[in-house]
Amino acid sequence: MNTKSMIHIKFSSGIYTLSVKQKLAIPINHAWQFFSSPKNLALITPPELGFVITSGMPDDMYAGQIISYQVSPLAGFRTNWVSEITQVHHEKYFVDEQRIGPYKMWHHEHHFKSVSDGIIMEDKVSYQLPLGLIGRFAHFLFVEKQLRNIFRFRAEKLHTLFGCPNES
Repeated sequence: MNTKSMIHIKFSSGIYTLSVKQKLAIPINHAWQFFSSPKNLALITPPELGFVITSGMPDDMYAGQIISYQVSPLAGFRTNWVSEITQVHHEKYFVDEQRIGPYKMWHHEHHFKSVSDGIIMEDKVSYQLPLGLIGRFAHFLFVEKQLRNIFRFRAEKLHTLFGCPNES
């Protein structure tokens, strides 16, 4: 595993599932501190999305926490996105779910596993687009590519920040 992280998207029963796995040279406690802070979201999001948090940000993540932000998924189009942190298991995983935003459904699981030379970070995003067949066509035209680019950007940024175990 390296900065090219493995990105897979499947479709079943009307739901897309994006899976990403990346290994980073960072201890679990530092990884948790970084990923559980909304302050770091903009740093690992492509600049062209214009990601801006519009809500306050407490220091510690907790179940029930609401985070609102604005994002530009399409050039010239800005939208509000509101997520709720629904589950938190310290240094193991957390889950955020879209409450308001461009998707019909968005459920994002962030998993962390400590290994001898760092961590393995896995993301699983289950999502649905609105508008039925039009949404599926939009997924084919640009949504899948955009999601792959977002997670590719993130993987490269994380590799730059934390390195990849066993690099020479």
